[in-house]
Amino acid sequence: MTQGVFIQTPDESGVPASARNFSVQDRVVVITGAGQGIGRELARQYGAAGAVAIVADLDADKAARVAEEVTRSGGRAMAVAVDVGDRASVDAMVSAVVAQHGRVDVLVNNAAIFATLQKRPFDQIPVAEWEQVMRVNVTGVFHCVCAVAPHMRQAGWGRIVNISSDAVRLGVTNYLHYVASKSALIGMTASLARELGPAGITVNCIRPGGVATEVDRTVNPTAERRQQMLAQQCVPRGQVPADLVGIVMFLSTEASSFISGQTIACDGGLTHSS
Repeated sequence: MTQGVFIQTPDESGVPASARNFSVQDRVVVITGAGQGIGRELARQYGAAGAVAIVADLDADKAARVAEEVTRSGGRAMAVAVDVGDRASVDAMVSAVVAQHGRVDVLVNNAAIFATLQKRPFDQIPVAEWEQVMRVNVTGVFHCVCAVAPHMRQAGWGRIVNISSDAVRLGVTNYLHYVASKSALIGMTASLARELGPAGITVNCIRPGGVATEVDRTVNPTAERRQQMLAQQCVPRGQVPADLVGIVMFLSTEASSFISGQTIACDGGLTHSS
């Protein structure tokens, strides 16, 4: 036998192990906030890659439309209405998924309040609005992880991907509640990775830049601000939801099994992690 040569042997399907490691085929993937924007694109691409895309959203009609998009393109999907800020609603969502598909392999915590927020100095943010953002963006992630963790532990395998924001590194002004909530996900990712790692579950976090989606925002950056950001990027073009698909899907596979507790920027090089 020649030393230093590693031969990949195919399984019964003829697919080498190396290719299987990068596959999400037949994985049951819950994507929160999947009725629009980034979540919608992720659901569509998971479905196209052979996974079962669970389209979870507060808006049941939007979730149903995205699930229909996936199935119309030949993929598999299930629409589930959920309020991630309500533990009973999250538990019901996960129970419905497990009843239908037997397990949850991947959780993408994408749901968040952002587009509807008004820009305000921190001391003018209403307490009720602050608490609502925290309930959805932070406590919602906590609820979802608590609900899927027992099923992933039982399987001895799981992938959790949290969607944070470059606003954390940039120190965006007048969005203190949003920035604080997305900062919390970075700390939660690190701690959850240590707690869940022994069970074969990885937890990672993605920091997107300013992603242009079909979702209307209450406040949009000025043309001048957009140009400033583009000029600071290594890849000088606007970011779209499809730019997140590769890294999120990779972190959902067996190939990423030795990566956990990490926060990875996916922003065209706008920020550089130390």
